[in-house]
Amino acid sequence: MRHSFRCVVLLATAFTLGTSVHADLPLTIEDLITDQGRTKLNLSLIYLNSELSARSLYAENQDVLVGSVSLHYGLTGKTEIYGRGSYLYSHGRTNSITKTTINIDNRFLDAWAGINYQFKQDDATPALLGFAEVAAVENHQGTLHSLRSWDFGLTTYRAIDPVVFSLATDVRLNLSRKSGDTRYCPGHILSVNPSVDFAANDRVTFSGGLRWNMQLADRLARKMQDDEGETIKRKSKGYNRTSTDLKLSVSYGLSEDNVVHVTLLSGISSNRGSSLQLNWRHTF
Repeated sequence: MRHSFRCVVLLATAFTLGTSVHADLPLTIEDLITDQGRTKLNLSLIYLNSELSARSLYAENQDVLVGSVSLHYGLTGKTEIYGRGSYLYSHGRTNSITKTTINIDNRFLDAWAGINYQFKQDDATPALLGFAEVAAVENHQGTLHSLRSWDFGLTTYRAIDPVVFSLATDVRLNLSRKSGDTRYCPGHILSVNPSVDFAANDRVTFSGGLRWNMQLADRLARKMQDDEGETIKRKSKGYNRTSTDLKLSVSYGLSEDNVVHVTLLSGISSNRGSSLQLNWRHTF
């Protein structure tokens, strides 16, 4: 579950490009900031698959589905606020020499609130945008936590019609959270995402890019009793991890207010597996 969940977290907090710079520019930069007084609805479904095996004697295979709903509202021409909620379903299979074990997880994942702001448009110098969001509610091992995860990011892009070069980076700060006698602190995460978008026409856009992640070590502290019945605190720490993913996507404009995105994210340097995301955006 750990590798798949990390991928879910990163995808769920991805910063999506968009603006109405030019009719022929890629759909992925249309409506970057929701127009003042208008509302944007996003529905997405992410499917992830990962497998871990060791000499064919032991294997783990897992399928994960994450559904998300978000609403964006344009406060001004440069500012929008938004809220997002996600639900997770996973089906994991662990196979050993003696038996096969099935694990099913079905639960509310999290709810976030955030703000996007456009510092400058794409003119003499590249455009610059930023966002900040906080997890209003998170579900960790059946315990709900509030305001324990924060995400901040910047995106810059340069449009050379019909191509857009962009670079997005974000930092997730994960504060400790407690469940029973265990205190868990996920490692902070840094993501860097360069990409290139190409508008084939006014309805279809192809995109390609990379996602590089660096996550600091997770930390765990658990209260336990020793052989003499005394309560002791046992601490453990993981290790820093880095990974690189390939990102390919296509966008199709059904109409001016309806756009569909399909995105494939595949691990290049890790065993996280691949994910496929379907997103529908409607503006009203």
